[in-house]
Amino acid sequence: MESGKKIKGVVILTKKNVLPRGTNATSDSVVEPAAADISGQEVSLQLVSAVHGNGVKGNVGEPAYLEKLDSYDISTLSPRDIAFKVAFDKNESIGVPGALIIKNSGSDEFYVKTITLVDVPGEGHVHFVCNSWVYPFTKYDYDRVFFTNKSYLPSETPEPLRQYRGQELLNLRGNGTGELQVWDRVYDYAYYNDLGNPDKSPKLARQTLGGSSNFPYPRRGRTGRPPTQTDPNCESRLDIKKSLTIYVPRDEQFNHVKMSDFLAYGLLSIAQAIKPALESYFDETPGEFDSFQDVLDLYKGGLKLPKEVVDNIKKDVPSEMLEEIFHIEAGQFIKYPLPHVIKEDTSAWRTDEEFGREMVAGVNPLVIRRLEEFPPTSKLNPQVYGNQTSKITEEHILNHLDGLVVHEALKSKRLFILDLHDAFMPYLRRINTTPTKTYATRTLLFLKDDSTLKPLAIELSLPHPKGDIYGSVSKVYTPAENGVENTIWQLAKAYVAVNDSGYHQLISHWLHTHAVIEPFVIVTNRQLSVVHPIYKLLQPHFRDTMNINSLARQALINADGPLELTVFPRKYSMEMSAVIYKDWVFPEQALPADLLKRGVAIKDPNSPHGLRLLIEDYPYAVDGLEIWSAIHSWVEEYCSYYYKTDDIIQKDSELQAWWKELVEVGHGDKKNEPWWPKMQTRGELVESCATVIWIASALHAAVNFGQYPYAGYSPNRPTVSRQFMPVEGTAEYELLRTDPEKGFLETITAELQTLIGISLIEILSRHTSDEVYLGQTDTPEWTAEVDTLQAFERFGKKLDVIGNRIMSRNTDPNLKNRVGPVKFPYTLLYPTSGKGLTSKGIPNSVSI
Repeated sequence: MESGKKIKGVVILTKKNVLPRGTNATSDSVVEPAAADISGQEVSLQLVSAVHGNGVKGNVGEPAYLEKLDSYDISTLSPRDIAFKVAFDKNESIGVPGALIIKNSGSDEFYVKTITLVDVPGEGHVHFVCNSWVYPFTKYDYDRVFFTNKSYLPSETPEPLRQYRGQELLNLRGNGTGELQVWDRVYDYAYYNDLGNPDKSPKLARQTLGGSSNFPYPRRGRTGRPPTQTDPNCESRLDIKKSLTIYVPRDEQFNHVKMSDFLAYGLLSIAQAIKPALESYFDETPGEFDSFQDVLDLYKGGLKLPKEVVDNIKKDVPSEMLEEIFHIEAGQFIKYPLPHVIKEDTSAWRTDEEFGREMVAGVNPLVIRRLEEFPPTSKLNPQVYGNQTSKITEEHILNHLDGLVVHEALKSKRLFILDLHDAFMPYLRRINTTPTKTYATRTLLFLKDDSTLKPLAIELSLPHPKGDIYGSVSKVYTPAENGVENTIWQLAKAYVAVNDSGYHQLISHWLHTHAVIEPFVIVTNRQLSVVHPIYKLLQPHFRDTMNINSLARQALINADGPLELTVFPRKYSMEMSAVIYKDWVFPEQALPADLLKRGVAIKDPNSPHGLRLLIEDYPYAVDGLEIWSAIHSWVEEYCSYYYKTDDIIQKDSELQAWWKELVEVGHGDKKNEPWWPKMQTRGELVESCATVIWIASALHAAVNFGQYPYAGYSPNRPTVSRQFMPVEGTAEYELLRTDPEKGFLETITAELQTLIGISLIEILSRHTSDEVYLGQTDTPEWTAEVDTLQAFERFGKKLDVIGNRIMSRNTDPNLKNRVGPVKFPYTLLYPTSGKGLTSKGIPNSVSI
């Protein structure tokens, strides 16, 4: 480089959060951007050479300082971005820059988004994708180093950059001690020992999840908060009325647009304000829905609340949030948005066809499996739970098999089952000591010629009154069209929906997406450098996951939190999810493996994706296989660019450390399972990365963004049952006979739980306006490799084509499961979406 010349650059900083962390959310808490006040000597940047060094580290240039940039024309500059200019002295000892050091000498943190050097001799433009908060230098005992957007395997890292690369990983790992502060950048592990609050009440003590064979669990991010006074093994909890500083590394916190902050504060507001106010109100004024019209009035008229109740809510919830998220205005809950499942027809949800359709096109299409033996059997240990074989007999279903006998229906692969019996039976005796009164359920279905599923029988089971070893007490219900028998059948379907709602929320949604992904987020930041190609591949699929999970632990899945109130296992909810985690197998989370395991598909090399679906019109599986194939092809092309041979994978020190720690620590309670990939071949790497991306994007989208559209109308998917099936001769049975709607509604979710539940799932089902969807990126220069960028562009175009095919299938009248009796098209795996409640769109990550 010629001396005496300047290398010019542009630095993009981003404003602080609209709703800052660590304060109560009030309408006047919006802050001015700290970045706007940066000037003079507050921020310095130094280039680090990628080609020249002292044998240990690359040479470091003289400091350059930020200057205001009055005009900057860039289409990607958002309203919250601020551009600065910087000019570095050219220096022969630097040559080609490979990194830079940023020093913040000011008093406030700022978010550095990107840095672009212009016309670097021999290199052209050089991009640094930073996306990180930089605190005052007094908060660190090391330099803040950022690398260019080039990808390097560890062995290919330029010698002058190697120590910087290694030191940055050490910084992110921390030392495993002390309470972590908001400016700390440490990624570390902990058990789920922060859900209970035994200091407040012994009733709020909860089981530690993780670290034991009885209650294994994925690890969560460590906060280092001190233990409770009551139990030294339980981590103390924050008082969310005083502080919202729930530690996660600051770069993992929401730092984009207002809506994201609204969603986070919405979740906290339910726990902090909405739930207590409504509980207090309903304690004094018990409420019940008397008819389905009463429920519909929530959407068409709204529920009046006394002024004092609204005033209590307003103390902790900003005014702009009251109307936008909680629909509170002028002393009432204004009508909720009309859920999609009742938009076109308010009664079609009650049909047997819709009941069966939602098992393959609803919000939890992950449980139904093919029945391979009759009667259905149990995998529960008979030495503990006795005989749990189903009591469904051939006589119950014989006349509904379209002329077949049972063994013929089995052989022709036309019998299917929604089997939630084994998941809940071990806990059912304890669950029914709470206000919940419910059953473990099995539902048998017949695959008709038009690919719809006809319910045949529902089995409701309870533990034997003499003890578990005596097995279960079961009763079987079959379809009925008239009189009280029809209402009984509707109630039997409701008990199934209660089971399915609990399994969906606790297992399909929370455990199998949110919880299992968090260890991947932690280990990727601890063991893979930001310049590692696998870090760059996976990092977009981790955005906001640690943050939303920390909020969930604080205000959703905690003891006496909204989840425990609104799902039927109540205080046993999270403990039970740990028991079910015992059956989690990572390779089976890949969609093809899942479909094969459940017997709903068979291998067929002549079929697309190598599988043939036995339920041809299975919207989740049909759309999902196309999305899975696109993800898998993209990951395979990406990995093949960097790993030409298996030998390179085996010698990649960071990759091997990443996988070893993931298995042995992140999912450490399952470290001895034989099914873990060994990470010795490119095939294992591709399959593992594709599975992670699938879980974080499409799987989460399929089980999350349909929650309000399907379950926002509680009679369709009740989450709680409050009494057992009425029996003839009782007042409850007489009510079912004389007033079937009231009898039905007094059995399922109560009004209080309904209001809290639909407020919660409305928030969870929303998209933010700045969502980044699968096949998209918020940073065009995320990598320097042109071949990789072109492959990613092809991936995005392939997803566009898939989206068009999904919409086309939804217009095919022969595909009855695509729309169903409720006339609600299946779009949950349509790749993109707009803002709000759209029932479509696949975000890159588990971000809500």
